[in-house]
Amino acid sequence: MSLVIEEEVVERLPINIDPEIMSGTPVFEGTRVPVDALLNNLAAGVSLDEFLENFPTVTREQALAVLKFSSDTLKKLGLSS
Repeated sequence: MSLVIEEEVVERLPINIDPEIMSGTPVFEGTRVPVDALLNNLAAGVSLDEFLENFPTVTREQALAVLKFSSDTLKKLGLSS
């Protein structure tokens, strides 16, 4: 199954992908915190509040936008209800 994500949707995400920052790893905009740090922390049982305490340069709005994008994408793939 293939999924097309509109460029404008991706451009609205609060992330930055720059080869000069963390070797191009997607990071939260204005930080050096990899986006996958959020997902890995949540998967390990860390709460969103704890994550935000541990990474104070990431805003709640940024984290929620990434989580919403992830949820919306999974719904489009039919992998989430």
